[in-house]
Amino acid sequence: MQKYGTLYGIGVGPGDPDLLTLRAVKILSGIDVLFAPSSSKNSYSIALNIVAGHLPKDVRVMRLSFPMSREEATLQKARAENVRKIASVLEQGWNAACITLGDPLIFSTFGYISTALAQNFPQIKMEIVPGITSFQAAAAKTATILCEKHENLLIIPGIKDKTALDQDLSLADNAVILKAGGRLADIKASLNEAREKNARLQTVFISRVGLEHEIICRNLDEAPEKPGYLSLILATKKRASE
Repeated sequence: MQKYGTLYGIGVGPGDPDLLTLRAVKILSGIDVLFAPSSSKNSYSIALNIVAGHLPKDVRVMRLSFPMSREEATLQKARAENVRKIASVLEQGWNAACITLGDPLIFSTFGYISTALAQNFPQIKMEIVPGITSFQAAAAKTATILCEKHENLLIIPGIKDKTALDQDLSLADNAVILKAGGRLADIKASLNEAREKNARLQTVFISRVGLEHEIICRNLDEAPEKPGYLSLILATKKRASE
């Protein structure tokens, strides 16, 4: 009977290697193959840089290229090719890890990979190792309380159009807007309108938290016009002591 290797989906945190969990470090030290997803436009992987110091000397590193596209057919083709690549490694009995920034189950490429593997290769065992998210790190860096008591916290993708964003914000006591760089002007407008309805709303913009060239702006007007992909906004209620 064929013995398959195990695939570990590992969240490596937002950027600072010190935020890797002990579980992640333990698994990384014993794998045979490391899969490092990255944009097809890039020749580097931030996630790989984070874990580099914890890998075995003889580990085999394989890049998984994913296009930054909204064309579903293009995305599905790339996902299928990468899933086949992963399965071919595990079929040889090797244990492998697929690393991802933040957490593997929050707006992560690993979500697509794990779903496809479970559907097409149910004999392959997977274990998921949670990671610290960018918004958790950003909240800690800025001492921002994300929610308390009866409040909710809504996680919003910044790629939504303004109408959808306005609707989401109307339902949120507190919100995290991820991938905020691409539509920052619309996001600013929505948050300014939300602040007119709720004077207690406060915002903080963070780009590249825990990485080189980190940017923190408590005034959205001071945020750069084109801040990049690794940008987010915390929109929370002011607390009584603030």
